[in-house]
Order: sequence, then C-alpha cells, then structure tokens
Amino acid sequence: MCHVIVTCRSMLWTLLSIVVAFAELIAFMSADWLIGKAKSRSNAEPASTSGSPSEPYHPTLGIYARCIRNPGVQHFPRDTLCGPYAESFGEIASGFWQATAIFLAVGIFILCMVALVSVFTMCVQSIMKKSIFNVCGLLQGIAGLFLILGLILYPAGWGCQKAIDYCGHYASAYKPGDCSLGWAFYTAIGGTVLTFICAVFSAQAEIATSSDKVQEEIEEGKNLICLL
Repeated sequence: MCHVIVTCRSMLWTLLSIVVAFAELIAFMSADWLIGKAKSRSNAEPASTSGSPSEPYHPTLGIYARCIRNPGVQHFPRDTLCGPYAESFGEIASGFWQATAIFLAVGIFILCMVALVSVFTMCVQSIMKKSIFNVCGLLQGIAGLFLILGLILYPAGWGCQKAIDYCGHYASAYKPGDCSLGWAFYTAIGGTVLTFICAVFSAQAEIATSSDKVQEEIEEGKNLICLL
C-alpha cells in the first residue's frame, strides 16, 4: 500500500531540487555569460526604432550562443538578436568551452532526473531497499562535481578568438579583458552551491520521512501523512 508522506523538510528539498535544475538549465542556455565592451552602430547602418545611431550597446556571449544588435538588415521587430553562433558542437569557440558544455550538460541532466524523481518521493521513499533520498543526494553531489569542473574550465576559454572579438585584445585565459561577467555565470555558480546544499539536505528529508512520528501514523492506518 502506498503511503503519501509529506513533511516540511522533504517538500523543501523537493522544491530546492527543482529550482536548482531549472536555474542551471536556464543559465546554460543563456547568452549572458560574458557582457562585451560597449559598441555603437556605424553611421552607415540605419537606426533602430528604439534608439539613435550612436546609442551604445553591449553584445553578450555565452558558451554556444550570443546576442548582438540588429544591424537593420534583418526584418525583425526586436532591436537585439539572440541565438546560437555555433550550428554544431564542433563550432563552439573554444575546446575549453566544449568541455564546459559537456560537464554542465551531464550535471544538468542528473539534476533534472533527480528533480523529476523528487516529485514522487511523497509516495516512494525507497528503491531496491535503499533510501531514495540518500540515492538522490548522492546523485546531486556527483552532479555538483560535474558543474564545478565545467565552471573551472569555462574561464580558460576566454583567450579564444570569439572572446577576443567581444572582449578586446587583452582577453586571455582567466582574464575577461574588457568584458564583464553576466548573470548566467553567477546563476551557474549559485546553482552549484545550492546543488551541494540539496545533497546535504536530502539526509534531513530522509530523517523526516522515516521518523517515529511517521511510523506511528502508518501503524494507525493512515495513508496520507502530513507533518511539520
């Protein structure tokens, strides 16, 4: 018989697991990892409807995507065009960024799987006689290690030609030159920290769902158990 067990700690762990997975995924897909030095339109380019020809703008560059000013040739309503600059994995600007993409993708995949499983922990608390919380916590720790490796390798790619085009000639490995770090990079770091917090907190969720109070509720024949 399935017992639905809901506790504050288990629900908080579930919510954090989902938030972390989405945060890392959004950061990975974003182009706002590096914010380039200010540029302005050339006089030969027509002005956009939302700004003057001399209005400066900051192009952004991600692991495989970028955002640039609409030069006025494309018939798009938006003044800024965002999308992938690499049509294939091999076209990613740096070998370090390729490695970053692999490590982040593996870590995010694990986090998404854990987030999906965490939703069902209200009904299923064990798998193959192992606590599902402990298994998920272990997987989150492994995912965190992949994320750390990706974030360490990412700045090593700042010396690639693509980064130099955006950040100036002073850009090199671990030196962003004229660029500044965007919200996606900080989101990825914050998500990595929260990943390890989730891994540790999974033990508390396991303790909460297997406490004596829960066992007493089960023995009383209750199928829905809600505890603070």
